[in-house]
Amino acid sequence: MTVVRPRLSRLGHAATPLSSERSWARLYRMRLLATDSVIILASTIGAIFLRFGADQAQTSGPGLRIDYLTVSLLIAVTWMLALAAYHTRDPRVVGVGVTEYRRVVSATAITFGLLAIFFLVAKIDIARSYFVLALPLGMGGVLFSRWRWRHWLIRQRSFDHYLSRALVVGRFDDVDYVVRQIHQKSGAAYNVVGAALDTGKRKGAKKDAELGRRIASPEREVPVVSDLSGVAEAAARLGADTVIVAGRALSGGEFVRRLAWKLEGTATELVLASPLTDVAGPRIHFRPVEGLPLIHVEIPQFEGGKHVLKRAFDFFASGFALLLLAPVFLAVAIAVKLDDGGPVIFSQERVGRNGVRFRMFKFHSMVVDAEARLARLQEQNEGHGLLFKMKDDPRVTRVGRILRKYSLDELPQLVNVFLGDMSLVGPRPPLPSEVDGYENHVHRRLYIKPGLTGMWQVNGRSDLSWQESVRLDLYYVENWSLTGDLVIMWRTVKVLTHPVGAY
Repeated sequence: MTVVRPRLSRLGHAATPLSSERSWARLYRMRLLATDSVIILASTIGAIFLRFGADQAQTSGPGLRIDYLTVSLLIAVTWMLALAAYHTRDPRVVGVGVTEYRRVVSATAITFGLLAIFFLVAKIDIARSYFVLALPLGMGGVLFSRWRWRHWLIRQRSFDHYLSRALVVGRFDDVDYVVRQIHQKSGAAYNVVGAALDTGKRKGAKKDAELGRRIASPEREVPVVSDLSGVAEAAARLGADTVIVAGRALSGGEFVRRLAWKLEGTATELVLASPLTDVAGPRIHFRPVEGLPLIHVEIPQFEGGKHVLKRAFDFFASGFALLLLAPVFLAVAIAVKLDDGGPVIFSQERVGRNGVRFRMFKFHSMVVDAEARLARLQEQNEGHGLLFKMKDDPRVTRVGRILRKYSLDELPQLVNVFLGDMSLVGPRPPLPSEVDGYENHVHRRLYIKPGLTGMWQVNGRSDLSWQESVRLDLYYVENWSLTGDLVIMWRTVKVLTHPVGAY
């Protein structure tokens, strides 16, 4: 996919707003509220019929009898209140993905936990099987609906609908970087309608102003509408929902403080774009000291309980997958054997965690003498950096092309995961020759086990540049979480059904 680099231009007008946050957010929240209500009521009442049939079941207690319909309504009301209390429909959260889902799960857990304690204290007998049915039905339904709504929202945002109108403020380079990042991400919640550049006495400010005048791209123009002194007025004129202060603090904290004062009484939000790059949200914590807002960034840990839990998940999940996919393994093995007549399994030395080498297994997708032919094809290399890649590699067999397209050739790596050489999710497993050519910082990829899938798998695979592949792997190494792993695995399933960059 070609990404157009957004530019800044000196224009005296802005695009007509398609939708403001104040209007679309209210409408979207109403849709989520209606969907959540229907699903929760359906799951709690449906659990009654699944557990008791058409009978009118009742709970019992000391001198107290409550029918399950009343219990279902109590659970539904408590659940909806918990979803509201956890701000699961907050415009700053919806469409983000993991954060929204995590809040839904937390609200659900607290709902059933509090009600279980209430029923226990009130000595009301509730059939455990009713809870066992209502909890997964409701939570699964709400999560699925949120997922569907999120994808609908992302599609709308790709047409510049359902976006918050944003004015980006700062030095030229910082503004340019923030605008590019927003435009490159289809899930970004902002439509940048203008920029305010630092044109003061700071060294380089004059050059920034000149750049702002002459750089323009017809594909994605962002008008420069103000300097720093007129940010609040420009935001009001453009109907901006958000003012984003980009990069380094401008004129110290005093600028941000005065800007906040000027925005008081308006519906415009003030957002600070942190200069921290490739640091995930869970690693960032605020530790306010009076008059001094401190940002605490957790240092990545490569040992400990979280890694033990990851290994346990890998062991049981890969073992289950090997049993479940045994018929697929057999079918692929027969197809490979009949197509080429060579060995079914291909093994190759790769480098794992801490530089330990291991044999990685794959289904054979190339002719038997593929390695011998490699030298003659080096001039046709289409790969990036240290990788050799060809979209139409003549060494790939007919069956191999199908296996590679849907990543079926990588299924035997489940054995590597089960044995502990690899993980289900992690950086791409490198060749020894690649590692020998690594720059110093790239060796951080080896701090955790390589993965069967990972950030590279769900973001373009072979279409990625070497630099982008390294960046994604290093981001994962420093910011991974079990929740993030589950999201990557889910996205991998989607990528396999709609292959991109697989060759």
